[in-house]
Amino acid sequence: MVRLPNSSPHTRAVLAALAATHPRPSYGYDLSKATELKSGTLYPILQRLHEQGYLDAQWEDSPHAGKPARHIYTLTPEGLALARERTQDKKTRALKWALL
Repeated sequence: MVRLPNSSPHTRAVLAALAATHPRPSYGYDLSKATELKSGTLYPILQRLHEQGYLDAQWEDSPHAGKPARHIYTLTPEGLALARERTQDKKTRALKWALL
């Protein structure tokens, strides 16, 4: 069986977390907490989704003096559709197995 792009469990978890807060932007730290993914797993997924056009990433100045700027992430319309599709795929597969 061929794996669809952006269909790993970790990627689906990131997409679901981003969709849950959409249209509000999310921070990497918040996504890490919501998905329980470590930065070495999370940030490559965010970078890949951004490069593929599913995620908008922008720098935001820190509200705290002396702290560095940070990225904020928001799903693009295509990313929101992908998130819904991947979430639905998982629910559909679970339902099919439950009916067997």
